[in-house]
Amino acid sequence: MNNRNASLPRRGFFLGLAAAGASLALAGCGFELRKAPVFAFKTLSLSGNSELINRLRREMRAAGTVTLVPPEQAQSADAILEILGENRDRIVISTNSAGLLRELQLQLRVRFSLRTPGGKTLLAPTEVSQTRDLSFNETNALAKEGEAELLYRDMQADIAQQLMRRLAAVKEL
Repeated sequence: MNNRNASLPRRGFFLGLAAAGASLALAGCGFELRKAPVFAFKTLSLSGNSELINRLRREMRAAGTVTLVPPEQAQSADAILEILGENRDRIVISTNSAGLLRELQLQLRVRFSLRTPGGKTLLAPTEVSQTRDLSFNETNALAKEGEAELLYRDMQADIAQQLMRRLAAVKEL
């Protein structure tokens, strides 16, 4: 019984040593929590009124480093973000032996560009896309429509985050 009690402090010491070693390893590998993006521009014009554009506006306001300028005053902004296209597609992946739909692939593609009011291209027209797979059942068609809308919203959130990172990658005007 005394041998077991004597090994408890030693075990605690080794566990503490292992935890300290793990934290040093994480600090040494360059791991860092994601920070708020830093943009090369202070004002941005973003026109349009889709769900994605509204989400982008919310993301910009949350970042707090960029002031959004109304589209009517776009010439006074440092940069102009243009959403050139936003396409939603549903692609049939599989059907059953009776020819009924079994699985869909939902796809959201967004084309955008970033330029200065003077016409200098900061980001050439670029396409960002997201896909999600959705199983389908005819008896639950209404529920699957709701699930598809949730998946599209999730894809919009992912694309908005990608756009924020790409805008932050622009280093100079």
